[in-house]
Amino acid sequence: MKILRGVCAILGVIGIAIVSLGHLSISKPQAALAQDAGIHKIKHVIIVMQENRSFDSYFGTYPGANGIPASACVPAPQGGCVRPYHDSNDRNAGGPHGEQNAIADINGGRMDGFIISAQRGRRGCRALNNPNCTNGSRVDAVGYHDQREIPNYWAYARNFVLQDRLFEPNASWSLPEHLFLVSEWSASCSQIGDPMSCVSALQNPDNPGDFRARRRAAAMQPGRPNYAWTDLTFLLHRAHVGWAYYVMGGFEPDCRNDAMQCAPRRQNVRTPGIWNPLPSFDTVKQDGEVGNVQDISNFFEALRNGTLPAVAWLAPANRYSEHPPALISAGQAYVTGVINAVMRSPDWRSTAIFLTWDDWGGFYDHVVPPRVDQNGYGLRVPGIVISPYARRGFIDHQTLSHDAYVKFIEDDFLSSARIDPRSDGRPDPRPDVRENQPILGDLRLDFNFAQPPRAPAILAGGIGPPYSR
Repeated sequence: MKILRGVCAILGVIGIAIVSLGHLSISKPQAALAQDAGIHKIKHVIIVMQENRSFDSYFGTYPGANGIPASACVPAPQGGCVRPYHDSNDRNAGGPHGEQNAIADINGGRMDGFIISAQRGRRGCRALNNPNCTNGSRVDAVGYHDQREIPNYWAYARNFVLQDRLFEPNASWSLPEHLFLVSEWSASCSQIGDPMSCVSALQNPDNPGDFRARRRAAAMQPGRPNYAWTDLTFLLHRAHVGWAYYVMGGFEPDCRNDAMQCAPRRQNVRTPGIWNPLPSFDTVKQDGEVGNVQDISNFFEALRNGTLPAVAWLAPANRYSEHPPALISAGQAYVTGVINAVMRSPDWRSTAIFLTWDDWGGFYDHVVPPRVDQNGYGLRVPGIVISPYARRGFIDHQTLSHDAYVKFIEDDFLSSARIDPRSDGRPDPRPDVRENQPILGDLRLDFNFAQPPRAPAILAGGIGPPYSR
C-alpha cells in the first residue's frame, strides 16, 4: 500500500492522473484531462442529417482520406467489372438500401455487390421512392463526386474535420437509422407502452408513414406507431437540458418497407415520419415535449435570438435531402444555408455541428463495416465536424458511428450518463449500451479546446427558408 501511495504521489508530481477503464488502470496526461473538460465549452450540439450517400461516393478521392483503392472494380451482371468513375450528374439513382441489400452489397466482406443490387432494384419497381428499389433508370452506384459537384462539402472538410471511418449504426434504411440517432436502438414492441416487449428490428420497426396500407392498419391498431423504449430526450428532460427536433415541411420519400409502389408522404411537425420519429416515443409524450418537434423556421429564429437549445436535430424535406433522385446541389445549398446561419449567430462560439448522411443509399464503398453486436454497424457514410474549436484540415481515422453523437451529448450535458436500462430508471431489453462499445471512438479528438474560437467561414451558395416544396 505504501508503494502504491508513493507511485501515485510521483505520478501527481509529473502531471499524470490515474483513470480506470474496466479492470485496466492506465495513465492519462493532464493535457488530455483538460481536453476532456474542454468539451463543456460546447453549449450547443447541432446534428444535420442528410440522406443516402456513402463515404466513397462523396469523398472517395479526397486527399489523405481512406478513399477508393486504385484496384477497385465492381462486378456487373453482364460480365466483367466497372471501375468507380467520376459522375458529374446532379441527379443520381443510387441503389436499394434495405437490410438484405446491405448484406448483398457487402457480400461477405468483398464489397462488390453494388451494381448487381442496383440492377435488381430496377426490376419490378414502379416506385422511385422505395428503399428496396433503384431510384431511376440509370445504374450509377459506383459513380463518385468530388469538389466539382460538392465544393462546399469539400471546403468544410478542408477547413474543419472530415471523418473517414464513420459507419451508419445499422445496415438498413432511413427509419432504423433515425431511430438509432435519437435512441440507440431500432425495435418493434409487441405491447403498446411496454418497453420490455420490444425486440430488435433492423428492417421493420413500427413505421409512422401514412401510406395506403398503414392507413388501414392504423384503424386496426390504435396507438401505433409506438416506440416504447428509452430515447435520449428522456435523459435530457430529466437533467433539464433543452432540445428541439426541427423538421422541414414538404415530403418524405421512402415507401413502407417493401411496398412496390407508393406516393411520397407529406411531412411536417405534426406528422410522425421516417425522418421524424420522436413524436411516436412514449417518453416524449409522457414528458409533455411533443412541442419540441418544431418547424425548421424556428431553428433560424432561435439562432437570431440566441435561444438555440443545447441539442438540436435537423431533418430536411425530400427536395433538399440528397436522397436520390433529389438534386445534390439543392441539398448542399440547404446545408450551407444552415451552417452560414449558425456561423452568423451569437451561438457560433459555443457550437459543434455534426454533418452526416443517414445511410449509404446503395452507393459503392470499399470499407468492410466492423461487427459490433447483433445490430451493426452498417456501411460507411460521410461525416464532417464544424465548430470554432474543430481542428483545421484534420482527418479523423477513428472507428465511429452515429452512436458517437449520442455519446458526445451525454458526455457534455449529462455527466456521461448513458441510455442504459440498468441505470437510467427505464428498463428495456436492448442488447447492449451502444455508447460504451470499446470500438467506438471519441469525438473529442476532433476538437482543440485550447485554441481560441475560430472565426466563421461563410460560404457562397447557401439558402434559407422559406424553402420550395
